[in-house]
Amino acid sequence: MRRLFWFGAGLAAGVALTRKVRSVARQATPAGVAANLGEAMHELATAVGTFGADVRAGMAEREEELSEMVEQRSGVTPVARGAHARARRANG
Repeated sequence: MRRLFWFGAGLAAGVALTRKVRSVARQATPAGVAANLGEAMHELATAVGTFGADVRAGMAEREEELSEMVEQRSGVTPVARGAHARARRANG
């Protein structure tokens, strides 16, 4: 019974090791490297796009805050704020 247990454990370990070696070998081929590189570039492009969108949103929010502050303190509506308000009304 012990021998059968160890034989089964060795067989399972051998199968798992063989699968892992094949997976690593597949990733080391030119096609595997190209796939990994393509995936990494896609993730980088997505991250850069998200960062840009966050920066633009932050800029618009800060511009709105500053425009409100100028209007409250001086009573003058800044030109940019008036243009943004007209554009928002026209779009929806």
